[in-house]
Amino acid sequence: MDPLSRAHAEALDAADPLAAFRERFVIADERRIYLDGNSLGRLPVATRERLAALTEQWGAELVGGWHEWIDVPVRAGAAIAGVIGAREHEVLACDSVTVNLYKLAMAAHRGGALLTDRGNFPTDRYVLEGIAQERGAELRIFDGDIPWEGAGLLVLSHVDYRSGALLDLPAITSEARERGVPLIWDLSHSAGAVAIDLHDAGAELAVGCTYKYLNAGPGAPAFLYVAEHLHAQLRSPIWGWFGQSDQFAMERDYEPDPTVRRFLAGTPGILGMVAVEEGAVLTAKAGLPAIRAKSCAQTDLLIALADARLAPLGFTVASPRDAAARGSHVSLRHPEAWPITRALITLHDVIPDFRGPDSLRLGIAPLYTRYADVWDAADRLRGLVSRGEHHDFPAERDRIT
Repeated sequence: MDPLSRAHAEALDAADPLAAFRERFVIADERRIYLDGNSLGRLPVATRERLAALTEQWGAELVGGWHEWIDVPVRAGAAIAGVIGAREHEVLACDSVTVNLYKLAMAAHRGGALLTDRGNFPTDRYVLEGIAQERGAELRIFDGDIPWEGAGLLVLSHVDYRSGALLDLPAITSEARERGVPLIWDLSHSAGAVAIDLHDAGAELAVGCTYKYLNAGPGAPAFLYVAEHLHAQLRSPIWGWFGQSDQFAMERDYEPDPTVRRFLAGTPGILGMVAVEEGAVLTAKAGLPAIRAKSCAQTDLLIALADARLAPLGFTVASPRDAAARGSHVSLRHPEAWPITRALITLHDVIPDFRGPDSLRLGIAPLYTRYADVWDAADRLRGLVSRGEHHDFPAERDRIT
């Protein structure tokens, strides 16, 4: 059988051990091919049911519900720990990636230059710019090799948000620890799609979002990870009553909780928190080894189809070709990527996203993306470009890309 035929894709779906997980998500339109799970994951059926039950509980119990809700950030964090290779008491669901990165960076930085790579996600760079200005520290944004000399903090994304390139987390973590440089990993594009073992790698600090491959919903709370041996050493720069050692002893001065809870701040949004918990539990049930294996196979298929069917139309693969060196999305470059993206969505019901200046990102979410979806998306993309349908769409970008 031709490995690039649709029949082969259908055969892979028939043999897929994760195929049944697709039924656990809300899929309103079977024709629509959703390849933007690297930006916003689908809604799990269990999350919809859990949220409905929570609103009923809120209506019935009112403030009495807090006896159950108050520990949701810790429970959701424990669920996330199971998919990033951390211990349950080392992870919290809270705030946003931006806020969590600020908290950990301010706590870990003791002087020296702040380092990040030029391709890192903008919010990570912006946070470091602000800290550098606040503390009068040097901000070193680099290309290529890490400039370790004089470094006081390093922040890296595990998976590059544009290209999908996957960094060697264990190797870089080991070198950072040997050099005595605190390192914060941003797991936003890897948590839930890439097998991660923070504990075995010796990683000490990490942040990440939950609305991509963990399917917790738009703007869902993020998470942070602090290795246990640092709990007593690091203090959050944001002191809030949920980080207090006894938060209802309101008559005394602030004393941080001795555990990772010290990185909590204000009252958490419980509706978002339970969605985080449900998404992480669902991901853990599938298992990261199976998720990662399917991700590699599906992105391999997409790259093979791009080489065979899309390259003659001006597309180039911007993601690493070695599956072990990439995350779960494939970036295709084309000089007319923006109007092509709009035509693909508007005319052919395939949902990718665009990243400037010229990249079309196709995100594989193995829990609900089928091999046939990958084949059909590439086929619809080839058809629209070969017919020039994108020429009817403006080259000017929308606000949201």
